[in-house]
Amino acid sequence: MGMPKALIMGRDGVPWVVSAARVLLQAGCDPVHVMVGASREEVIPLLADLPVRPVCVNDWQEGVSASLRAGLISLPEGPDAAVIHLVDLPDVTEPVVRRVMKVATPASVARAVFDGQRGHPVLLGRQHWSAVIAQAQGDAGANLYLATQDVRPVECGDIATGRDVDHPPPAPGKSPAFPDE
Repeated sequence: MGMPKALIMGRDGVPWVVSAARVLLQAGCDPVHVMVGASREEVIPLLADLPVRPVCVNDWQEGVSASLRAGLISLPEGPDAAVIHLVDLPDVTEPVVRRVMKVATPASVARAVFDGQRGHPVLLGRQHWSAVIAQAQGDAGANLYLATQDVRPVECGDIATGRDVDHPPPAPGKSPAFPDE
């Protein structure tokens, strides 16, 4: 993308990191921990007005697994499950997160699916956290672990596309190279 995805501005002029954190807060997630790695000096101030905890991921270059491990380790005792959400899913909104959260228990493993295609958010019950932390590698995130589990699909294609945006938006006045958010 040419820059950290957290800093990309949505159509509403709000950075993706702020929008993603707001989605989790609106859905009732508590606490909300936001993993920050690249450009943390720019990202953390953007979160100052939100009731979230930035968690610095020093080994962020390793890939998404570093953020996943840091996030699960940072959670306090108490929550039965963690919702894993990504900043580059601008059309994943509070209703999607709420729908996935409905199946939360300490034993739950669930994920949003969009017209049958696997996506995010992913819900991990507490009893799975240590195994995910141990197995997470590189950009695979929890995928290695999830492949060995009975993951409950939560269909959300009626309320979002779940599209992961991996291309920069077009310059003003140019036609989009990808379906716009």
